[in-house]
Amino acid sequence: MTYDFDMLVDRRGTWCVQWDGAARRFGADGLLPFTISDMDFPSPPEVLDALQRRVAHGVFGYTDWRQEDFLSAVSHWFGSRYGTDIDTERIVYAPSVLNQLSQLLRMWTGPGDGVVVHTPTYDGFLKAISGLGRDLRGAPAGDMAALERQLARPDSKVLVLCSPHNPTGRVWTEAELTETARLAAAYDVAVVSDEIHADFVHPEFVAGGQRHLPWTRFGSGRWALVTSATKAFNFPALSGSYGIIGDPEDHAEFLRRMQTGEGLASPAVLSLTAHIAAYREGGPWLDALGAYVAGNLRMVAEKLDSAFGLNWSPPEAGYLAWIDLRPLGVDDAALQRELIEREKVAIMPGTVYGAEGFVRLNVGCPRSKAEAGVDALVRALTRLT
Repeated sequence: MTYDFDMLVDRRGTWCVQWDGAARRFGADGLLPFTISDMDFPSPPEVLDALQRRVAHGVFGYTDWRQEDFLSAVSHWFGSRYGTDIDTERIVYAPSVLNQLSQLLRMWTGPGDGVVVHTPTYDGFLKAISGLGRDLRGAPAGDMAALERQLARPDSKVLVLCSPHNPTGRVWTEAELTETARLAAAYDVAVVSDEIHADFVHPEFVAGGQRHLPWTRFGSGRWALVTSATKAFNFPALSGSYGIIGDPEDHAEFLRRMQTGEGLASPAVLSLTAHIAAYREGGPWLDALGAYVAGNLRMVAEKLDSAFGLNWSPPEAGYLAWIDLRPLGVDDAALQRELIEREKVAIMPGTVYGAEGFVRLNVGCPRSKAEAGVDALVRALTRLT
């Protein structure tokens, strides 16, 4: 089956955070957005067909996620995509990955305890950790010595591992994951591995063809893998995620908290429907989309290199171009003014993720839109340099 990823879909007026929320975030109307991490592509036809069939049934009563159709679809995806067997008895379900993270932090930490992240850091982690009154501790991505220093602090209780890493798009190597697991065990630190970007690895951009390796292969002691099909198959508004929790007692406690204190025993049935269809039938669509987005990322690299000789390398995973502009010596605030006021585009500044001198450009969109965004960025940077 062939898919048309060049088709432009008008998302304005659909309560869309990326398009309709840009004015609130950036303070100007009519901006072309390249911001929050969802895509401008319709979900796979296979997912849409499954949703339409479920809607046609017409009854949307309370739903049970602990049923074979869903659990076997998750198991099938991990087995076929990652060559990894999972224990479906360890699966949990929640409205979102961040919801799972918050619940696990409540289980495994107390106010003031340290939670370690790699920097730069996805802003959702920053908000969740700080909002719960935990002490956020950062270690630069790839710096194992810095990571060990943070994990070794006596009150560091949890490492939040973003795998692949957001915002950089880095795919962790087997050696890095093995060493991370060793350090976590040595200092008795629990690991929460957010793997929502795992389905979007670009082998051509990864040195040695490294593929994503789920944390289930490395976890010992207290650990959880949290993820969702919503990112790769573009249905985040259906609000659903799942996790795998290693320890049986932790698994039971998580379920107890969700069913009692959170009151979240029944999932959204359309989310379950979409997950099952995506994992059973959506692989060819995802492969085609990955190749298309890789083309967008190559285009970004070519335009930046042609204009400034930045020699920028595309991310190993995802559709978010994390671009280091520090060699150009451009002021972050001045660049944002140029982009918003003159170019009429919205591009996320690196300061959102704790990194000055960077931007994060979402190219999960038709090529024509991606080109418009990169061209606007190049013009703004040219004026400033």
